[in-house]
This record gives sequence, C-alpha cells and structure tokens, in this order.
Amino acid sequence: MRRDEGGWTMGRRAFLADGALLLAATSVVGGAVVEGEGLLIGLATDLHHADKAPAGTRYYRETRGKLAEAVAKFKELRPAFVVELGDLIDAADSVDVEKRWLSEIDAEFSTASADRHYVLGNHCVDTLTKEEFLGGVGRERSYYSFDRGGVHFVVLDACFRSDGKPYGRKNSEWTDANIPAEELEWLEGDLKAAAGKVVVFAHQRLDGTGSHFVKNAARVRQALEGSGKVLAVFQGHSHQNDHREINGVHYATLAAMIEGSGPENSGYSTASIRPDGSIVVTGFRRQQNYRWS
Repeated sequence: MRRDEGGWTMGRRAFLADGALLLAATSVVGGAVVEGEGLLIGLATDLHHADKAPAGTRYYRETRGKLAEAVAKFKELRPAFVVELGDLIDAADSVDVEKRWLSEIDAEFSTASADRHYVLGNHCVDTLTKEEFLGGVGRERSYYSFDRGGVHFVVLDACFRSDGKPYGRKNSEWTDANIPAEELEWLEGDLKAAAGKVVVFAHQRLDGTGSHFVKNAARVRQALEGSGKVLAVFQGHSHQNDHREINGVHYATLAAMIEGSGPENSGYSTASIRPDGSIVVTGFRRQQNYRWS
C-alpha cells in the first residue's frame, strides 16, 4: 500500500477561484436569508452496490438508480468536487466479482464530477486489497489532503486493524477500525502545515465509542481539536443521520444511500463552506439539512 432536495433555495452565480467552483449566493435557510460566497461540494455515502438479493433494509440492486439521481443533481449544481464517504460496494465472495461491481458503480459515479474523492469503507476492502480498490477508481493513496477554494480537505483511512495491518482479503472485523500511528503522525503534521480552515472526510465515525466508531477516535479528535483549524468532519458507516458538536468541531454522520427500497429512501447532500467558517448542508431525500455557524 502506498502512503503518501432540499430545505433551502439558492440564487447564485458561479465563478472560479484557485480552480474551484465558488458560489456568490443569496440563500434561504429556515426563513433566514444568508448571503455570501461558498465553496460547494457534493457528498454521498454507503452505496453498497452489489448484484444480490435484498437483505433486511438493504436493497443492493437499487443503488445504481439512486446514484443516477444524485449524479443528475450534482451535474445541475456543479460542486467543486464530490466525495463518496465509503462502502461504495458491498462484499463479494470473489475478487473478480467485487472488481466487476466496483467498475459498474464507479462508471456511474465518475460522471458526477471530474474532481472526485473516495474514502475507504470496510466493505470496499473486504475481499479486495486497498491497492486493488484504489486502482479500480484511479487513485493512489488511501489517506491524503488537498486544497480547494481556500479550504484544506483531509481524507482519512481507518481501515486498519488494531495491530496496524490494513484491511483486505477478509482479514478483518468491521468493529476493529483504527487510525494507525503513522497516519496520526502524518495527520498532525498536515494540520500544522494547513494554511486555512479544514474539513475532514472519514468513513468510520470519530465522535464517540462503540462498534461504528474508530477505536482510537479520542486520540484522533485530540489532533483535530488541537490544530484549531478543523470546522467539520463528514462521515458515514452507521447509515443514519446524526450530528454532534465536540469542542467546536461538527461531526455529521450522513444517511446511507443503500437503506430502504425506492428513490425516496436514498440520501445524498451538498455542503456550502463559507469564508467565515459557516457551513450549510443541503440534504436530499432522507438526508437532513444543517447550518453551522
């Protein structure tokens, strides 16, 4: 592995700055008018695409149709980039089948934006190795950072066992998610070097303890809080809307696209990040709306 729909309306004009789409916006949020410029991003999580029968509340074969709706919305709104927050595919019994499922769903997702980012979920690397998943979506690194429109973004990878070994080839338990020491060291250095405000993307949750949370989440939060720069963490994994603010950092767990039958049971969103540090999340279908000062 290599290291290195909607609750508010918006009238806008778009322009480019530092290669990123910015919006000069007049927005209505809960009856209040919000004016300003924002960097718009698109978000989706837990698609679990697979060619298999429904299991419980998961309707695997409906994901492609749900994603097509989200992609159409992203094309309409033209975010600067889009992020898939993990579990793009579900686990398969063979490498070849899982690679096929990955190719199928990424063929749809890749039309959403030329600038795309993929967070590794535990199902992404159940049968596949990290190198195989990343190669399948045309990416090199599982954790990294980048800058758009004056905001610094961090993609984390918690698909490591407690002993530091990376997930892959059915060698892991989904409850054993960790940010290893090397990645933590990189994160602290990256945050220290970041020139502006920071937004973090993760799959496993960082805002508590339990089976859906990163085991050393408290240590990761210490790094995020200590930087004094992190505005929000967007995460998935537990499939339900949730929001917690911990020591000034907003943790938004987004609704899974896979849960429930029919397009009304999808979930995806956009987030507008303003120069003053406020963030407006516009949810579609089951995804909730948020506005954070």
